[in-house]
Amino acid sequence: MAKKRKQLPLLENVLITDVAAEGKAIAKVDGMTVFVPFAVPGDVADIQLIKKKSNYAEGKVTRFESFSEKRTEAFCEHFGICGGCKWQILPYDEQLKYKQKQVIDHLTRIGKVELPEISPILGAPGTTFYRNKLEFTFSDRRWLTEKEISSDKEAIQMNALGFHIPGMFDKVLDINKCWLQDDLSNQIRNAVREFCLESNFSFFDLRNQTGLMRTLILRNTSVGEWMVIVVFYEDDAVKREKLLNFVADKFPQITSLLYIINQKANDTITDQEVLVWKGRDYILEEMEGLQFKIGAKSFYQTNSWQAYNLYKVAREFAGLSGSELVYDLYTGTGTIANFVARDAGKVIGIEFVEEAIEDAQKNSRNNGIENTLFFAGDMRKILTEDFIHEHGRPDVIITDPPRAGMHGDVIETILFAEPQRIVYVSCNPATQARDLKLLDGKYRVARVQPVDMFPHTHHVENVVLLEKRSLPVT
Repeated sequence: MAKKRKQLPLLENVLITDVAAEGKAIAKVDGMTVFVPFAVPGDVADIQLIKKKSNYAEGKVTRFESFSEKRTEAFCEHFGICGGCKWQILPYDEQLKYKQKQVIDHLTRIGKVELPEISPILGAPGTTFYRNKLEFTFSDRRWLTEKEISSDKEAIQMNALGFHIPGMFDKVLDINKCWLQDDLSNQIRNAVREFCLESNFSFFDLRNQTGLMRTLILRNTSVGEWMVIVVFYEDDAVKREKLLNFVADKFPQITSLLYIINQKANDTITDQEVLVWKGRDYILEEMEGLQFKIGAKSFYQTNSWQAYNLYKVAREFAGLSGSELVYDLYTGTGTIANFVARDAGKVIGIEFVEEAIEDAQKNSRNNGIENTLFFAGDMRKILTEDFIHEHGRPDVIITDPPRAGMHGDVIETILFAEPQRIVYVSCNPATQARDLKLLDGKYRVARVQPVDMFPHTHHVENVVLLEKRSLPVT
């Protein structure tokens, strides 16, 4: 007979005191830290513990005794269910305060390096409709509301087009209005869903890997160009043509209408063939007169307006005078490389994704930039001592790695290269802090500039300038 699980306690009248780096609120109860979602400092609530460890616990609010003066109303109808924009209940100035604190805490606790005064975080110019890319999932297992679950209706429409419920890979919340991307995104998504329902197209069964409609990816740029990528699972030419013609006719604003037939186990499209139905196979973004091609697989910062401010910080920290050799690591489509090229002698960009490097090269050619050179491949295998001997020791390295930060081998090669300055752009201050500690022997942190790319979330971007020490720390 299975052992009955012990019921964890209900904590009453608990004061929420802080916000954790992961975005959850924090309470302290008898010396134990309790992490709670969807609460803000100053709230007083009853908390049901759902997980308990020796030095911390996780819980959920069952009832609010009183609300914090800092709390504001969530503006999205899907708040608390879809898993995104969890900080809607915090005023934006409070969000910025906690993001600044997050950067300081990580650099201090994890990095343990000497820090200058950290500049005030750069807030985003717009806090809604700021994203330029969203991906929605078709599913035949829609997440049901409590009202629907208790309903007497025998036949509930179970198809959905929206976001995955956190922690439940096969449950998708049907999205009516999302506040992250320009409202045309909502119009396109809702029209596609209604068309598929009316046409009796099958939505994807994530468990059994069956169905016609798989994912819908929407991208746009600050100059008004739109890319729509429809990903099918089944290869049904008649139904595919019917849907794509509907989308093209209803939304003439779409610059690039593409499709993919993805019959593998996961949703990633990096290894899939992208086919053009109408328009170009790319959209154009602009920045300071430079044009950047963005393809279906291209990485581009998902907040176009704030990306410009981020890149200006990186360029300023690089301190270029026109003659420097710059290495741009994890260059993506070469946005930073091309953005700083006119202020440098030469820029060498390295990126894992081959298609992104092709875009980077095209971006240089299209903008008349002749002092860039790009390489595709594993950073550890390309950025070696031999590579530096062949292409020259960089004066400046700009690095913008993924959330995991830089591999130890890459850091070792950077230390061998000994650039005068390193500009480290990070979407994860925790791994950035770890890497700064590894670089601390030869480099000191000269400047720190947090940048908010993602309002209403706990995510924060951070730019650090490292300068070579005159004498290494021993």
